[in-house]
Amino acid sequence: MTATLKEFLEACESLKTLRLIVTSSAAVLEARGSIQKLFYAELPKGKYANMHTEGFEFHLNMDAIKQVKFETGEAKRGNFTTYAIRFLDENQQPALSAFLQWGKPGEYEEGQVEAWSALKEQYGELWEPLPVQEI
Repeated sequence: MTATLKEFLEACESLKTLRLIVTSSAAVLEARGSIQKLFYAELPKGKYANMHTEGFEFHLNMDAIKQVKFETGEAKRGNFTTYAIRFLDENQQPALSAFLQWGKPGEYEEGQVEAWSALKEQYGELWEPLPVQEI
């Protein structure tokens, strides 16, 4: 698939409620929300996708994301499938993970799993975004 991360992030609006996870060497931050109303800025460190919600702010250096990977897994608590998108850095480590968020365990919003599957079909299980030229 030949697309930029900017295009992909905008397509992620169809995923509805997500659990966005960032892990560092000392902490894990999880926030619930949907990817929407993105705006962009070019800074000396790179081209950023940004989002402000009532509960959190989101800033992603799109230049630092080298691959995007779709994954399914088994829930840690409960017997149901999880659906994730991993935004991988140059070391193939997740810089950001976006999981479909469920209400009750295993109960996703209507059309959510289908939207995730459609994006996976369109972009492939693992793909490398084209560099964002203009924001």
